[in-house]
Amino acid sequence: MPRAHLAVIIPAYNEQDRIGPTLERVCEYFQGQNYTWHVTVVSDGSSDETPKIAADFAAENPNVSVDHYEPNRGKGYAVQRGMMKADADWILFSDADLAAPIEEIDKLFKRTGEDRPIAIGSRPLKDSNLEIRQPWYREMLGRAFNTAVQILAIRGIKDTQCGFKIFRQAEAQEIFKRCKLDGFGFDFESLMIARDLDIPIEEVPIRWSHQEGSKVILMRDGPRMLRDLIKLRLWGKKRRLTTRESD
Repeated sequence: MPRAHLAVIIPAYNEQDRIGPTLERVCEYFQGQNYTWHVTVVSDGSSDETPKIAADFAAENPNVSVDHYEPNRGKGYAVQRGMMKADADWILFSDADLAAPIEEIDKLFKRTGEDRPIAIGSRPLKDSNLEIRQPWYREMLGRAFNTAVQILAIRGIKDTQCGFKIFRQAEAQEIFKRCKLDGFGFDFESLMIARDLDIPIEEVPIRWSHQEGSKVILMRDGPRMLRDLIKLRLWGKKRRLTTRESD
């Protein structure tokens, strides 16, 4: 497959109800762009019809492929796997629910360049447009968690967890080969590693709409993410920058 300008990684775990419409919308948008692109659905051990629906779509669309593996490993593992396999100048990962509409990539691209290899969508910025907000308790807990992230790890980044980030390939390779968290903590882990490597991060206001069906269960995943954050902080820069062993 020829090298593309953009690779899009969509991690998916049991997304049978929306992976089809998501792929249709993503492909519809990129077919109108003047650069080459490819979309990969990384099915993270899905036990429903997600891999079949994605594979059927890919069979009719040469710009789409599916990477399905078992068992379920976690979103962080899926994104790392997709990032390390992608062959493109730039690599975007986008959540399967398209809470950030795919056309928002234009805003990310405008903030990238030779000395700006990472751009991340950010919901709390003044110019962001939250068309449908999260339930109040999720929003408040999210703010509290991000405050902890800023205190313990990544000062100055207002939103580490938004599932809409673009990396230049060289930097993506350097960052994600070092990521060790398989769960939802990979977002702040990857940005901590970028900071450790002195890679600039552009935070970009975006349009965003809350979608029901989040795989994040607050009472289960919140404490895990906080534990992972503390663990990464205690590890220190030297250990964070060690390369993860291949599976």
